[in-house]
Amino acid sequence: MPDERLILLVSPDLLSTSRIAGLAQPLPARVDTLRRIEDPLPGGPYDLILVDLQTVPGTATEIVSRALLLCEGSGAKRARLVAFGPHVAKERLAEALAAGADAVVSRGELLGDFATLVQRWTE
Repeated sequence: MPDERLILLVSPDLLSTSRIAGLAQPLPARVDTLRRIEDPLPGGPYDLILVDLQTVPGTATEIVSRALLLCEGSGAKRARLVAFGPHVAKERLAEALAAGADAVVSRGELLGDFATLVQRWTE
């Protein structure tokens, strides 16, 4: 599909990855998963990179720094980087934003309004 969005999800959490993949299908979008941020990219170029701050090891600053390298390596245009985590992890989300993420959202926001958010981030 010519207007299919390509999303990279960085998360080892199988529940999140399957849920996000299901939410992406009707957009239309395809989700590739990177279980460890150190692993090579499974494809690309990506329109959007989602990083799970709860399940990826390291500080939010370390995670975002490594994810920004993925953004640069994902193709001709720089993919948008969005970090997500539990709504109670306000400091961790703020740290990710300060470290260079394009946006941060709670897991509930991401899953609850996925289509709208992906459209906004990939315009």
